[in-house]
Amino acid sequence: MKEKLSYIGRSLPRKDALIKAVGAAQYADDREFAGLLHAAAVRSPRPRIKILSISDARARRLPGYVTLVTYRDIKGVNKWPVVMQDYPFLPEKEARFAGETVALVVAATARAARKAAALVEIKYRELPFVEDPLKALEKDAVKIFGDDNVISSFVIKKGSVDAALKKAAYTAEGEFSTNYQVHAYLETQGAIALPESDGGMTVHSTTQCPFYVLDAVAAALGIPYHKVKILQTVTGGGFGGKEDVPALVASHAALCAAKTGKPVKLIYGRKEDFQSMSKRHPGWARVAYAADKSGRITACRVNYVLDGGAYSTLSPIVLWRGTVHAAGPYKIANVDIKTYAAATNKVPCGAFRGFGQPQVCFAQESLIDELAEKVGMDPVQFRLKNLLEPGDRTVTGQKLNSSCGLKELVQTVRKRSGWDKKAKPRAAAGDVATGIGFSATYYGVGLGAKGRYLDRAGALVNIYKDSSVGVNVGNTEMGQGALTVLAQIAAETLNAPYESVKVEEVDSSKVPDSGPTVASRTTLMSGNAIIEAAAPLRERIFKTAFSLLSAAGADASKKMVAAGGIFSMGGKSVDFRKVVAECWFRRLKMSEQGWYAAPRTTFRMEDGQGDAYVIYSYSADAAEVEVDLKTGVAKVKKIWAAYDVGRIVNPRLAVGQAQGGILQGMSWALYENLIYKNGIMVNPNFTDYVIATTADKPEYDITFIEKPYAGGPYKAKGMGEVPLIGVAPAVANAIKNACGARVNSVPLLPEKIWKELKKVAAR
Repeated sequence: MKEKLSYIGRSLPRKDALIKAVGAAQYADDREFAGLLHAAAVRSPRPRIKILSISDARARRLPGYVTLVTYRDIKGVNKWPVVMQDYPFLPEKEARFAGETVALVVAATARAARKAAALVEIKYRELPFVEDPLKALEKDAVKIFGDDNVISSFVIKKGSVDAALKKAAYTAEGEFSTNYQVHAYLETQGAIALPESDGGMTVHSTTQCPFYVLDAVAAALGIPYHKVKILQTVTGGGFGGKEDVPALVASHAALCAAKTGKPVKLIYGRKEDFQSMSKRHPGWARVAYAADKSGRITACRVNYVLDGGAYSTLSPIVLWRGTVHAAGPYKIANVDIKTYAAATNKVPCGAFRGFGQPQVCFAQESLIDELAEKVGMDPVQFRLKNLLEPGDRTVTGQKLNSSCGLKELVQTVRKRSGWDKKAKPRAAAGDVATGIGFSATYYGVGLGAKGRYLDRAGALVNIYKDSSVGVNVGNTEMGQGALTVLAQIAAETLNAPYESVKVEEVDSSKVPDSGPTVASRTTLMSGNAIIEAAAPLRERIFKTAFSLLSAAGADASKKMVAAGGIFSMGGKSVDFRKVVAECWFRRLKMSEQGWYAAPRTTFRMEDGQGDAYVIYSYSADAAEVEVDLKTGVAKVKKIWAAYDVGRIVNPRLAVGQAQGGILQGMSWALYENLIYKNGIMVNPNFTDYVIATTADKPEYDITFIEKPYAGGPYKAKGMGEVPLIGVAPAVANAIKNACGARVNSVPLLPEKIWKELKKVAAR
């Protein structure tokens, strides 16, 4: 039985809806300051170069030109402080990918800055480069990272896979690959840096992770943290693409501001954003499964490689998540997983919704269908036989608690999609074949054992004299609805009217470092921090309300009820505003800080065993597709999806997250195809890089099954990434069901399907 709540579980209106709907929201490029100058990047033209000299002689003749900024202007350490710290703010001798910023120019206008950047001359010598991650791992490959081009590697070992494979009644094995995915946020990267009179720096940044920006700006300028302030501007989309790299952009703006002594704005164009900012890692995986005669999965072996690009950035963390989830959400006694992030002379890759898991999920969920076929079982029934349930252990040995609704999700999608009828072979209608495919996934919420030192969050709650409530947190709003959901949590805890609560964009001087806004952690982490901050305020407010009601003649033997901003007892009532006014009159403390650190998680590097994440969210997807048998063009007609993300705080926002994640996953599955040739990105624009639009969206059927998590704010878990992860394999499996064509690489382009159709016809 659910507890009765006023705001949690309701589709309350978004806090930022109006300013975005009417165009009043101020993004980074909308902000102006007196004396503002503009910066532009000078970029490496080739995949790998030795820099001989950089000259601004021609640029100096341009009206409005101010100065050139190079590594020599860095007063701090020329290493961007992100994970492995191998990426220079500006390269000194060598640039390692086409598009890397090698210098910056500052001018009076943005147009003049771009023109000046084009006039800066780089004298260089081309160096040998490597662009294939598998070739990068070969012994005789060009070495650009350490002795072996391995940025990071992990293992998970349990039982004896060799013996299980040898003994198995059925086995399935395959190689799978996935391409880049561009974040395609509507607002490109940007920052404004303002020098302060005390030698400090204030930066306005479009970012998911203001404290990464704080780290980087302090490091580049060589000044203490208390002289750096990061203000998050309204952020026009992120999806992971504004986790790490905004720190680099902001540092470049800050270096320019420090040299000129003036405010400097640096806003990226779409082409340079494509060429130089992070992407979803391309992935390659060889996966093998084994099953016994009854259809129980007995073993899984995975070799998984990510293309990390020229610098490590977030690759170690992305790879680790992919490693933990590589075998899928199944009970498997024997596991051997080996994973690598390889360095190449291409754009460095980083976070993207799903964070290293969608790539390997495409491989393992595609292969699960192949194994089910060999066993002679329906793919959904095969999954149901092997799915993790409460009390089971994952491949890392972690025991799942009761907040696991995976089996119910699968059964729900099976029923709602009409799977049992549709999965049977259907005759093509002319040149069009229809099919249905399935996938099941689990997702570790938060940063887990590999990122546990960042898995914390702070909050500051102020209740003003007029009873309005200000909330500051360290996690960001980037379109997902965080300002709204966190306001609901604050309002519920304080019994304040929802309309009176405002959650601010992040100001790094008001809250402690709260880690990144990634890994579906905002509701869980910042929500818990808000509850901790609000708890002592709640106690003071509730005691004051009780005394006011008692003084008004209410029967104190009756229970006081607090709901919707009203306190009632024994036929008397008082509103939140009057109670807060009395609290101020009594000089009670009306401001508190909260702090939440995730419970400790573990991971042994030698065998990959341990409690990798605090809690997991789950999903199941069924996709129905049409395939044109003449052209190979596939169209997704409908997707049924069910999610267990704990209690839903705002149902409308949750549905929006689901729809957006599904469409983004479908877009990656079918359309998005970033191409490199000889180390150069060929299609860095929205003309040639195709993404799904609303015209391509399928029909949605979305269900939530709430399995409350006791450690979450009002028993919520995490939502943001779960909807994307299982879409690509569900679509691939549906294509196979429709026409017999198994395509093992994303995107599932028409030409790939057409080639497989020819093979099917030739059998």
